[in-house]
Amino acid sequence: MGKIKVGIAGVRGLSTVAGLNDIEDVEIAAMCDLDEEHLNASADKLNVQKRFRVFEDMLETDIDAVIIATPMQCHVPQAIAALEAGKAVMSEVTAGVTMDELWWLCECVEKYKRPYMYAENYVYTPQVQLVKNMVRQGLLGEPYYAEGMYLHNISSILEYPNGKRSWRSYWQCGKRGNFYPTHSVGPVMQWFPGDHITEISTFSPGVWNDVGMKQDSGTTTMCRTEKGKLLSIRTDCMSPRPHNMDYYLLQGTGGIFQSKSCSEDIDKISLLTLDNPESEMTWKHLDEYNQYLPERYKNAGEDQLKAGHGGGDFFIVKDFIDAVRSNTQPELDVYTGCEWTAVGLLSELSVANNGRPIPMPKFRPDTPNKDKIIKL
Repeated sequence: MGKIKVGIAGVRGLSTVAGLNDIEDVEIAAMCDLDEEHLNASADKLNVQKRFRVFEDMLETDIDAVIIATPMQCHVPQAIAALEAGKAVMSEVTAGVTMDELWWLCECVEKYKRPYMYAENYVYTPQVQLVKNMVRQGLLGEPYYAEGMYLHNISSILEYPNGKRSWRSYWQCGKRGNFYPTHSVGPVMQWFPGDHITEISTFSPGVWNDVGMKQDSGTTTMCRTEKGKLLSIRTDCMSPRPHNMDYYLLQGTGGIFQSKSCSEDIDKISLLTLDNPESEMTWKHLDEYNQYLPERYKNAGEDQLKAGHGGGDFFIVKDFIDAVRSNTQPELDVYTGCEWTAVGLLSELSVANNGRPIPMPKFRPDTPNKDKIIKL
C-alpha cells in the first residue's frame, strides 16, 4: 500500500497531527468541520487544501481513513458512513451515546471489514504501559482490584462563547450517570489481560452544585469482571476542584501501584520483597522501574515524545496507520470500545435505580440478536 491519505473530522482532532506527520508515507489530505472559520484556520496552518463542512462530501474523496473527533453524538453516524464508504475509522471517545448505536457500530465493522480503532489515548501513556508490562512480568502478583478516576470540572464549557448551550450540556451533563468512563476504564483494563466486565453498579451523592444540570456531582461505578476482579471507576465533572484526569490504583497479591493524586505527588509503587516477604513495604518512585517500559517507548524520538502524553499520542496513531496498511483490526477494536463505553451507558440505568446491578452484554463478533439486550 502506498501513501495513506487521512481525513480529519472535527478540528479538535488536531491532537493526532504530530503523530501523523511523523509517520512516513502518511498525508493529512482533507479536513472537515461545521465551523468554517476554525476549519480554514486549522487547514491553513497544516497546508491542507481539501476542506469540507459536510462530512459525507469528504468521504467522496480518495482518502483511505478518517479520524473522527467531532462531538460524541456524531461518532456512530459518522463512523458508519465512513465504513460504508470503504474508509478505515479511528474514533474519539466515547464510541456512541446509546446501546443500540454500539450494536450498529459492531455490525457495520463486521459487514464492511475495515479497521475501526477506539482512540482511547490514556491507554497509551508511558505510565499505563509500564505498569502493564510489570503485570505481564508477574511483579505485582495476581491483580484483583483497581481504581480509575477522571476529575475535571467542565462547568465553564457548557456554553459556547456566543452564549448558546454546547453539546456537552446535553450529551454529557444533561443526563445522569458516568457519561465519560473510558479514560479510567481503558487504562485499568490493560492490567487485567483477557478479562471482560460482566456487571456494573453506579452510585452518586446526587446534585450538589448550582450549574442547573442533571449530571451528578460525581459518580462511582463498581465493575465486576469475568474473572471475579473488581474495579472502581469515578468520574466527577461538576464539583469545584483542581483537575486530576488520570488517577489510577492497582492492587495485586505481590504489590500495589498508585499514581499521583495531585501535581505535588509522584507515581509510586510498592512490591513485596521476594527475599524477605515479611519485611515492611515501602513506596518507590515508579520511574525506578523504567526498564520495564516497552522498547518503543524507550527508543522514541524527540518528535514522537512531543506528540503528547509522553509519546502515547504518537503510538496510538502509529497503531492505527499500521492497521490501515494491513487491513486488520487493532488491539483497541470495536468490541473493546463498545464495552468500555457501555460502562457509562448502563450506569445511567443503575444510578437512577439506587445502584442496581446491571449486567454487561458481551460484545463479541457476530453476537446473535437475542444477546443484544439489557437485562434488568
